Amino acid sequence: MKHPETHIEINKIDTSFRIDKWENTKLWLSYIAKQEGCVVGFLNYSLVNDNALLELNKERLKHDYYTDIITFDLSDNPKIIEGDIYISADRVVENAQTFHVKRMDEMRRVMAHGLLHLLKYKDKTKSQRVVMREKEQFYLNEFNTRYKKRKRNNV
Repeated sequence: MKHPETHIEINKIDTSFRIDKWENTKLWLSYIAKQEGCVVGFLNYSLVNDNALLELNKERLKHDYYTDIITFDLSDNPKIIEGDIYISADRVVENAQTFHVKRMDEMRRVMAHGLLHLLKYKDKTKSQRVVMREKEQFYLNEFNTRYKKRKRNNV
């Protein structure tokens, strides 16, 4: 099978949240997919505010509550990851404060969370949440040891 060219994009809509080491983050996201036996075709991350994500949650999923992330799987092939991931930058900032972690660590945790959903990990049950959190932490540690020190640009 010929692997598709990888496209990972970030869009900021009504938020000024800065992603540091964006090029490294893209490499890391591709690494996650590869470690899980897949490749990234395209991932589109959109950083939005709380109200925008609440409206999307109501409109597309019929859920009337705030969330930090909504993931839409657009893949036709289970080995090629494609999707749209919407993240509330407001929730990320608030969660980072609540859990006493760095904002970028929380943002990367949430980015990995969305990708893990596209890799078919669920978080509806307690045992699924445990596995999801372990994976998030494992891959966040991988970013901090493998990709953090590389010199790359910010968005």
